[in-house]
Amino acid sequence: METALFLSQLLNGLLDGFYYLLIALGLSLIFSLGGIINLAHGAFFAVGAYMAIVLAPHVGFFGAVIVGPILVGALGIVVERLLFKRFYRIDPLYSLLLTFGLAMVLEQTLRLIFGSAPLAFNIPDVLRGQVFMGEFIYSRYRIFTIVVAVVVVAALWWLLNRTAFGRIVRAGIQNPDILATLGISLRPYLSAVAAIGIGLAGLAGVLMAPIHPVHPAMGIEVLVAAFVVVVIGGLGSFWGVVLAAMLVGVVKGFMVAIDLSSWSLASIYLLMFVVLLVRPRGLMGERITRFE
Repeated sequence: METALFLSQLLNGLLDGFYYLLIALGLSLIFSLGGIINLAHGAFFAVGAYMAIVLAPHVGFFGAVIVGPILVGALGIVVERLLFKRFYRIDPLYSLLLTFGLAMVLEQTLRLIFGSAPLAFNIPDVLRGQVFMGEFIYSRYRIFTIVVAVVVVAALWWLLNRTAFGRIVRAGIQNPDILATLGISLRPYLSAVAAIGIGLAGLAGVLMAPIHPVHPAMGIEVLVAAFVVVVIGGLGSFWGVVLAAMLVGVVKGFMVAIDLSSWSLASIYLLMFVVLLVRPRGLMGERITRFE
């Protein structure tokens, strides 16, 4: 196989890794702070993709990239205040059942509004075409997507590690009782984390819409991969999730590059199995007192 084509397939896998990362970071944050296993995260990803279709004719694609995740995040706040808040102090398995039902409701709602048939969404004209670097050729839109994902992940890291908001969230993940003794309520932070996490899933959906058929069940496969990323990276670890997403993406891309695309999904499950055998907490999993 030519080197340029091999590198192109690896980059495609890495791009998948960035989609998984945007979703997995939200999953990890919501579970780490609130103990909610959000099986509806994939449905919010699908909602984001449909947001691109609805919003782009009115605000343009770049407007949809901004407005779509904000609207999905606002929906996340509504869901958190109406549903999630009732399940913070009980067994996480109950939240699993809740969010499974929520995922079904969201999927069927999308099916009722838009139908079951996949919808196409065109890449905006300014991002069409290829970038040529010698013999290496790659899609301009895919490069744009990778850049957006990197910027968003960097911004989230800054928010969690360089602001008072992030310090309280990290303290709430490790030991919320300490915050309670200081008179700090986690109530608004739980809503904010739900908005951020679900908004990130919406952003991934908006970015995926131009290169993947948009349909109500599109979030199922990507949700499973995102859970694999969280498990490999380790609960509570920002960089663990980042590393796991990149590793999963590269492994998936490598399998396609060596003409074993039928094994690409199986390879990431095998990777998870190996990591859990060697390190059950994941690559960089942290000890979270209230879950032990």
